[in-house]
Amino acid sequence: MSKTIDLRSDTVSMPTAEMREAMANAEVGDDCYREDPSVNRLEAMAAEITGKEAALLVTSGTQGNLVSLLTHCRNGDEFIVAEDSHIVTTEAGDFAAVAGTSPQVAPSDRGILTAESIRSVLRRPYDAFPPTRLIALENTNNRGGGAVYPLSTLAGIRDLADELGITVHMDGARVFNAAAALQVPVSEVVQYVDSVTFCLSKALSAPVGSIICASKEFIETARRFRRMLGGGLRQSGVFASAGIVALETIPQRLPQDHANARRLAEGLGSITGISADPVETNMVYIDIDPAVGTAPQLVDELAARGVKCGAVYSDRIRLVTYHQITAEDIEATIAVAGEAVMALTSVPAGAQA
Repeated sequence: MSKTIDLRSDTVSMPTAEMREAMANAEVGDDCYREDPSVNRLEAMAAEITGKEAALLVTSGTQGNLVSLLTHCRNGDEFIVAEDSHIVTTEAGDFAAVAGTSPQVAPSDRGILTAESIRSVLRRPYDAFPPTRLIALENTNNRGGGAVYPLSTLAGIRDLADELGITVHMDGARVFNAAAALQVPVSEVVQYVDSVTFCLSKALSAPVGSIICASKEFIETARRFRRMLGGGLRQSGVFASAGIVALETIPQRLPQDHANARRLAEGLGSITGISADPVETNMVYIDIDPAVGTAPQLVDELAARGVKCGAVYSDRIRLVTYHQITAEDIEATIAVAGEAVMALTSVPAGAQA
């Protein structure tokens, strides 16, 4: 296959021609003086879309989550989170090293917490326990296969947080995918949380950047923590302009990514030795039967045939769709996967499970 199909992550999505043009022609200023018109416009757009009072441009989702933790919590505080959440597994331990906080892990279903699961890990006030300040949700949940929080579940968590007098943060790196899956505006999804981060550089395809949305007071405090972390930006309108185009043009295209992911899961799951998880958004997780080999072995076979993906465990692979992955790419990937399995075993390509 002459074309490489890169399904490792939606972080490998490329800025569109319209984004590149906007970057080349961006009106810029010094954002530390709050004088970059492109940044100001992007932040105003993000606040309006999410229904929050204010927004802040940060360099990445990791920085956005860390800034939010620092703003919500004090050193020594605890936050409740689902197991395998990005904020505790894949952000370099910053919650401990920088924010001085500790996670209390609650049971979940595919990374989706409920009021009941959160309540199950609550502890009575006692000077040996860190005070619980925050509930941190990930929507969609990456390790949960792109799972989406039902609105009723979010409403229940909001009620519990109000009862406990604590706050709620959403790592909404892919919250636009969640909204597309639920067929509601993003503002309806995030109405239940005090703060939300979302990435411009994943499924939205901008080259860099994330946004924190919250109250004006929260964002003012977050701005100081952003500076503390080296995130004070100057003529950042160059990449903010791409973010503006991303918000204007990409969300309406996300359902096609989801349809492509469902087709990919269906096709891969039909190959003997591969089983696919249910698909809600743009992520496909597949499990590899030991008779086929290991996930890294299958990843290598796919790469040799022009398809890139990633092994997350010894028997598990993740593939992610985004707007530059076409329906034709999906069919080619399914065909290549059959060839790769056949190369590892005697299983005929395309054999039914």
